[in-house]
Formats: sequence, C-alpha cells, structure tokens
Amino acid sequence: MDETNRPLILVVEDEPMLARIVCDALRQSGYDAASAPDGERGLAMFSELRPALVVTDVMMPRSDGFRLTRRIRSVDREVPILFLSARSSSDDVVEGFASGGDDYLRKPFAMNELLARIEALLRRREGRRPAGKVYAVGDYTFDAERWMLSRGQERTKLSAREAAILAMLVEGGDGIVENSRILGEIWGDDSYYAQRSLNVYVTRLRHRLAADRRIEIVSVRNVGYRLSVRRA
Repeated sequence: MDETNRPLILVVEDEPMLARIVCDALRQSGYDAASAPDGERGLAMFSELRPALVVTDVMMPRSDGFRLTRRIRSVDREVPILFLSARSSSDDVVEGFASGGDDYLRKPFAMNELLARIEALLRRREGRRPAGKVYAVGDYTFDAERWMLSRGQERTKLSAREAAILAMLVEGGDGIVENSRILGEIWGDDSYYAQRSLNVYVTRLRHRLAADRRIEIVSVRNVGYRLSVRRA
C-alpha cells in the first residue's frame, strides 16, 4: 500500500495492551493507527484526525462507546464505526446499531476477523454509494448520489446505509425488496444481527419520511420491505 495513502484507523480502547496489539496489527496490515483511552479523548482525536474508520470499545470511562458513536454521528454520518465488546446480549448489539454503529465484534476475537471486518467496512464505504439519480418520493426529493432527502426548504443528509436502502426501495417500485437482497448488497452479511440492524435503519427512514403521511415502508414479515406512496 502506498505509504502516503494509508487509511487511518482510530482505536478507542481503555485496555492499553489490547489497544497496542490492535494498532500494531493494523500497521502491519497497511493502515495507519492511533489510539485513545476513553470516549472523551476518542471524540477529540476523531475531530482532529478525521480517521477513515473508528474501532471502539463499549464499556469505557468518561464516555462509553455508544455515547461516543452518537456524538460522532452528530457531525459525521458516513465514517464506519465498529464496536468491540464483551457485552454480547442481543439488546447490546441492537443498541450499538441504533446508536449509529456499522458492525459489532465480540471479545475475545481473532485478529484476522477484525481485520477482515475493517476491510469490508472500508470497501462498502467506497462501493455502496447509490447511483447518481434523483427520485420523487411523495412530497420528497431524494438525491441518491448526495444522500440528500429534501421537502420544500428542509434538507436531511442521510447516512450511507439509509440512502442505499431507500434507493433500493424506490427502484423496487411497488414490489417487495427481499431482506436477503438488501443484506447481501449493503451489509454483505445476512446474520440475525444484520437483520436487526436493517430493522433499525428502516425505522429511521420511516421517521425521515413521516411528514408525508401518504408514504409507508411496509414490512412483509420474514420476506422484506415495500415502499408504498398512496395517491392524494
């Protein structure tokens, strides 16, 4: 990898030995790496460094990983965020996705799995941007290339996944877009936790589109989703 074009990964982890091991593995794999010992310092370093991806623990002093992620998402909807945590209940995983995370890896983990997930997240960030099209969705205008949803003078910047899901639903017309297709193309993973994450993103899109009551994202149980726009 070109030394002048190495993606920077920010590792936010309060266990110094683990942070050092992860950073060393990242550098050996062709990335630049920086570490922060807690969420507050992690946020400051994120603002300073603008990394290509963030790896963060969940349980940390001063500011936990979920709070850190929500604060990052308030200023950056696109940077991939991967959680590392010993907390492995489904509620914890869903909270991680709901806060704005993109992936969740349980401790203890294999380093090669962490590196594979980082590579996949970076690849999706570059390759999952919807085609450059503008759609009319009820009262809204959806610019799929710029991830922008507009209604009158109001504009909302969507996240990469929100935009990709909405583009698939719009292009699906009145038909059902299957969960397996959405998960395969956007997540690259059809696991239970990826499905829960998809549900969270669809709920967000419903809120984004709520001002036009004619619009409904219909859930077809165990099959997929369909975008419906009723006539006035």
